[in-house]
Amino acid sequence: MPSVLRIGPYRLFFYSSDGDEPLHIHVERDNYIAKIWLDPIRLQKSGGFTRNEITEIIKIVEKNKNKLTEKWNEFFSNRS
Repeated sequence: MPSVLRIGPYRLFFYSSDGDEPLHIHVERDNYIAKIWLDPIRLQKSGGFTRNEITEIIKIVEKNKNKLTEKWNEFFSNRS
């Protein structure tokens, strides 16, 4: 599961098996894992995070959308 970015307590990553799904990122802190669609940016699964924390995570994803998309495309284009 390639890590793409670490910001504060969050690790943003995707699973190597995610390539058949729409563009998205997983966000992990401790035992919580959220799933965020990237186009358009929206929550798919909150994974136990509070509403306030999800708001913060969405802001992080919005700010880094281009980098996350680039890493996704780079990883999955090399696997086909």
